[in-house]
Amino acid sequence: MNEEKQVVDKDYQDAAVPQSDRRSTMTMFMIMMGFTFFSASMWAGKTLADGMDFTNFVSALLIGGFILSLYTGALGYVGAKTGLSLDLLARKAFGIKGSYLPSFMISFTQIGWFGVGLAMFAIPVAKVLLGNSETAQLGLVALAGVCMTGTAYFGIQSLTAISYIAVPAVAVLGSIAMIMAINGGNASVIEQFAKSGNQMGIIAGAGIVIGSFVSGGTATPNFSRFAKDGKAGTWTTVIAFFIGNSLMFFFGAVSSIYVGGNDIFEVMINLGLFWMAVLVLGLNIWTTNDNALYSGGLGLANITGLGKKPLVLVSGIIGTVLAVWLYNNFCGWLSMLNATLPPVGAIIVLSYYMNEEKFMDANSEEKTVDWFAVVGVILGAFVANKLPWGVAAINGMVVACVCYVIGQKFSK
Repeated sequence: MNEEKQVVDKDYQDAAVPQSDRRSTMTMFMIMMGFTFFSASMWAGKTLADGMDFTNFVSALLIGGFILSLYTGALGYVGAKTGLSLDLLARKAFGIKGSYLPSFMISFTQIGWFGVGLAMFAIPVAKVLLGNSETAQLGLVALAGVCMTGTAYFGIQSLTAISYIAVPAVAVLGSIAMIMAINGGNASVIEQFAKSGNQMGIIAGAGIVIGSFVSGGTATPNFSRFAKDGKAGTWTTVIAFFIGNSLMFFFGAVSSIYVGGNDIFEVMINLGLFWMAVLVLGLNIWTTNDNALYSGGLGLANITGLGKKPLVLVSGIIGTVLAVWLYNNFCGWLSMLNATLPPVGAIIVLSYYMNEEKFMDANSEEKTVDWFAVVGVILGAFVANKLPWGVAAINGMVVACVCYVIGQKFSK
């Protein structure tokens, strides 16, 4: 019966991905690159460009990208080494019912970003095509929601196909538009950055780089578990996150300093490349949204015990119905959650290295709730959101890890 289930369930909701169904390094790289291509990172790039000169912008991007890559790379290694999803890893670290906390957090956040992503696509496209028609916006949100939910429903296979199409298209067309914008300007990139002044510090800028995608990055094991081995899972994740996130920041920064606006879509519109802009924006959001919905479905499946596929549909419907409201009202809450999720990933990685045998044994005994892991996440999230100095995500991870280590020593 177990073998029959593995044949049917190609996304391995309840089991480790076997070696026979692992993917090539190139496929994993494409999936992870598509995951990091997210328009919200372009908005964050604009924020950095508005407050930094070019040298500090690059410094913040390098520091933040390095830390973000280390975090996701560690999760990528654990996912690939064990073959387990984030939620199955959470069962090992937090206990069976304790895992409901990280599963709920990742599902809630990713469904929220899915809805925001739909509106990021529909609102600007509808505005250019049909003015400020609310009906047009809602119609385009619904159409995009159906398409993206439909592909997420088919799991890792459709994520792979879309990534192979979207990653080269977004990278090439986006880079061409960025170069055209620079060539059409009357000053160099360094000179354009200098006009914005230097009001933001490098550490603050690095914190924005980390926070831009650290919540999504926590779901890395959901995809890296399909890598051939731990080495492939680590390096494809590290390189993809560093390159992909940096490219999004550059797209957003250049759009701001040369033509205004938030992202490469507006750059292309100002260059008279409307349909190219729609293609790039749509593919860019599609890859990340499918990954977000996939993670949301896995998280809800862990909580409810139901199948992933119907819960992907439920998640897609919720995100689509609430898309415009999420876009207008929820970005602040989602930013807060960006600082809340890193303690989850930190505890999972730490727990793996402290209890590797338990993670590698499919039949190992699992606690009902590991309260030290749960309390670690709660305290880490509190500190990350309240401490006024340093980098929020790092502050939260440090507190969570200290709490977890003390708890494990105490329990022994």
